[in-house]
Amino acid sequence: MSAREETIRLTMAQAVVKYLGQQYIERDGIEQPFFAGVWGIFGHGNVAGMGQALEELQDEVIYHRPQNEQGMVHTATAYAKMKNRLQTFACTSSIGPGATNMITGAATATVNRIPVLLLPGDIFASRRPDPVLQQLEYPLSLDVSVNDAFQPVSRFWDRINRPEQILASLPEAMRVLTDPAETGAVTICLPQDVQTEAFDYPASFFQKRVWRVLRTVPPVEQLQRAVEAIGRAKRPVIIAGGGVIYSEATAALSDFADALGIPVVETQAGKGALPWNHAWNAGAVGSNGGLAANRLSRDADLVIAVGTRLSDFTTASHTQFQNPDVEFVSINVASRDAFKFGALPLVGDARATLDALREGAVAAKARASADYGDRVESLKAEWDAAVDSIRAVETPENLTQANVIGIVNEASGPRDVVVCAAGGMPGDLLKLWRPVDPKGYHLEYGFSCMGYEIAGGLGVKMADPSREVFVMVGDGSYLMLHTEIVTSLEERQKIIVVVVDNSGYQCIRNLQMSTGSPSYGNELRYRDPRTGILDGPYIPIDFAANAASLG
Repeated sequence: MSAREETIRLTMAQAVVKYLGQQYIERDGIEQPFFAGVWGIFGHGNVAGMGQALEELQDEVIYHRPQNEQGMVHTATAYAKMKNRLQTFACTSSIGPGATNMITGAATATVNRIPVLLLPGDIFASRRPDPVLQQLEYPLSLDVSVNDAFQPVSRFWDRINRPEQILASLPEAMRVLTDPAETGAVTICLPQDVQTEAFDYPASFFQKRVWRVLRTVPPVEQLQRAVEAIGRAKRPVIIAGGGVIYSEATAALSDFADALGIPVVETQAGKGALPWNHAWNAGAVGSNGGLAANRLSRDADLVIAVGTRLSDFTTASHTQFQNPDVEFVSINVASRDAFKFGALPLVGDARATLDALREGAVAAKARASADYGDRVESLKAEWDAAVDSIRAVETPENLTQANVIGIVNEASGPRDVVVCAAGGMPGDLLKLWRPVDPKGYHLEYGFSCMGYEIAGGLGVKMADPSREVFVMVGDGSYLMLHTEIVTSLEERQKIIVVVVDNSGYQCIRNLQMSTGSPSYGNELRYRDPRTGILDGPYIPIDFAANAASLG
């Protein structure tokens, strides 16, 4: 800052809020504010700083009040996922438990590569007073607070001990948040005394800044090697991950599959990249996958991974691809994902890279055989018939989970969204839900965080109020975190919650028993006074009455 540069005197908290309101993002010529607002629960660690700033600058940044700090991060994450990582929220909390409540949400965002900015309050930088209420007294260093626990679950972490430090920290935070290769949770810890310190900030710091997302493509040499691999392949398969959707590459993927005669199999994050009834959509792959996709990937001699982390559920813990001669090509904006499985890495934007690779492959006349196409068609028909049969199975007393999925799917419109995250439901949804829109299937299955569902459903609805949102949740996840139903009322955002009650953590109970252990600790039962353990009758809960009591 030069001696003559114009300055604005603000508290650090005011400067943070004002800066956030001037951050924009642009891709493909479409420019929009990067932050849709700020979520926050006020406590003594942030009410006098961030609370004051948000009230004074409410014309520049919209404030939203949640019921739970973990829930607000999930809402922000779901919103950003729905917006293809091009818009998100910041979240502010007090110190201590208010801050640590956000850690699970931070991990969820980072694992899923979704941007969210976290601004936890922190202990006094001056150490006067010390210790303050809710402070952790760490014996090895007085600089450590509970906010240091954010470091392993954040893509960028910093603590602001002087008000002018945000001049370096906030631009770095924005760089990470807007970079699709690096994005995730970003945490900037704001000591409660520093939040209220005034500083003469350069006026230029608060000018509008546009962060541009470029559609990069790999080097020509790498593309040529991939074309040659496609030309050699007799049984190629494409794995569509979430990156296809975030890149808005669904049309490019369809063109690629059509032009080259290659079937597409889906991950949880990539489901919906092609409509379920697309000729080349073979369905879900992996541990929770279906017949067609798993047989095709089992025999594949070339796997083209697009925008996927290749996690254990996708690769069936590295047992999915059983052809000894299988090769991998991986299209990913993040090099750390592109190199997995010893793949030929095509580091670049999914849409731009698919288009470039298709052009090269078509020019080289590298198309799969008609016989292979016939096999894909046959397996797809067999699997589609199996799904019809499973969804139609009737039981005399109760609906099965498959029945419920089929009923909700048929009742939903083509643009409506199903939201889920944990338990046995994601596996059944992956196989049985039939989306026709790229945004119609919203699963958080990177961290598979119980409690994401209802808070996430609110974020989805806020991102696109024109869609109906169906939150499908088990009783276990509902009981962990359902209070953002109240927030949906505050925000006047309708969400539809479907609770499938199976009296406990039955998914884990099944795993427990399949590995040789007896059923223990996973069902929602009364303690039996005779045995002293939780093997009494099931505990009946009226979930509809609970929801009604919340408004």
